Amino acid sequence: MFESGSTRTEIKHWVELFFGVKHGDTFIQNSTPSTRNGAVDSQVKSNPRKNLIHGQHRCGKGRNARGIITAGHRGGGHKRLYRKIDFRRNEKDIYGRIVTIEYDPNRNAYICLIHYGDGEKRYILHPRGAIIGDTIVSGTEVPIKMGNALPLSAV
Repeated sequence: MFESGSTRTEIKHWVELFFGVKHGDTFIQNSTPSTRNGAVDSQVKSNPRKNLIHGQHRCGKGRNARGIITAGHRGGGHKRLYRKIDFRRNEKDIYGRIVTIEYDPNRNAYICLIHYGDGEKRYILHPRGAIIGDTIVSGTEVPIKMGNALPLSAV
């Protein structure tokens, strides 16, 4: 496959063909130990809807009630916008479609943007295994599957 006179570009081309990936497209080039095992999910977007976010006032940063620093070496961190998550799931018996899967800086889980049949848009926590285009519904008589929400009395 590789000849001794192959150029770096030719080798890269054959590696992309063999593994079915493009360089830098679906994996991170491991230049440091922290990026060695990382993978970039191609479905995750990072542009939130403007009406589902608002500014979050974070006043900690290692300070007490008087504003004096009591815990040293606590920096301000990066500015984060809070995404309004629908934990209640009270759109009963209205089907919704997963439109985007987004990164949320305020929690360790990804979130999904749901477009409901009545035109409403809400964020929910991303159900594991759900992909863009899946339909979800919440109610008492809905089937038990990933992403659907039922009351405990109906399970």
